Amino acid sequence: MNLSTRYMGIDLKNPVVASASSQTYTLEGVRRLSMGGVGAIVMHSLFEEELLADAEQRARLLEVGSESFPESLSYFPDPLPSKRAQQYLELLERAVATAEVPVIASLNGATPGGWTAHAREMEDAGAAAIELNIHMVPVGPGIDGRRVEELHVEILQQVKAAVHVPVAVKLSPFFSSVAQMASRLDAAGADAVVLFSRFPHPRIDPESLEVIPGVDLSSPVESRLPQTWVALLHGHLQAAIGASGGVEGVEDVVSYLLAGADVVMTTSALLRHGPEYAGSLAEGLALWMSRKGFDALDQVRGLLAVPQGNDAATWQRAQYVDTLRVANANWQGPW
Repeated sequence: MNLSTRYMGIDLKNPVVASASSQTYTLEGVRRLSMGGVGAIVMHSLFEEELLADAEQRARLLEVGSESFPESLSYFPDPLPSKRAQQYLELLERAVATAEVPVIASLNGATPGGWTAHAREMEDAGAAAIELNIHMVPVGPGIDGRRVEELHVEILQQVKAAVHVPVAVKLSPFFSSVAQMASRLDAAGADAVVLFSRFPHPRIDPESLEVIPGVDLSSPVESRLPQTWVALLHGHLQAAIGASGGVEGVEDVVSYLLAGADVVMTTSALLRHGPEYAGSLAEGLALWMSRKGFDALDQVRGLLAVPQGNDAATWQRAQYVDTLRVANANWQGPW
């Protein structure tokens, strides 16, 4: 059974991709993911805030004594690279040398700026591609939605100008028009869009009267929103489509592929069951394809996407009405 695929022009042995998680914080974790059967690995993110904090600390160190002995500044070499960035790059370089599958680096930020230049260092360290996880929540009432969209494009353009490897953008579902945002990024040169970022939401504890940070592992029901958008966008972008969210079993992988995803990313399932579970997902996909008479992924991908030429808005509205009609029929009480 041929499970091979291409993602952003990169050849993968199968479409199951390990998305960014704590499993990539160590070389042993990367090795286990590689041996576990994934098609590619997305490293954990290097955060804009970490890079800015390092830069501020270096600036403060250089300012010490400069008022009394300004000439002493001439004795300092060029500023050292960020400690966090250096640690990340060293791990990335070793991960690329160790893994038997492509390794994708990840940058996480919210504003245009110098932090995006680190993408070039990731490329030099051997990253097969860069994934931009743009975590930008416009919580202030004065933040204009159009400006938020423009910032996404600006960040992408800055990174594309710095590297030659493919660049993916992991999107949030919180746009007034997800399709237009994906299309704008596609036009700006994104090699892939990943649907969607999963935002950690703190929990309010009424007993301790505290806000408790934390992240819960995803469940399959969370796949329905990204599946819908994958199905709507399939065939309308030059960029590849990565699907993320709610992947627990083989049926979730299959559903995303039928909707039109090029690759299916999972974190929670690999944390629950271990890195070797990726091989089980790939094997399950092969068995399903054999049972259904498919020989290659291209025969599966997009089979249940919104047909080309259909009015997407009309299609989505019809799905909405049909869903409520079925739900109301199933939830009728005994009265």
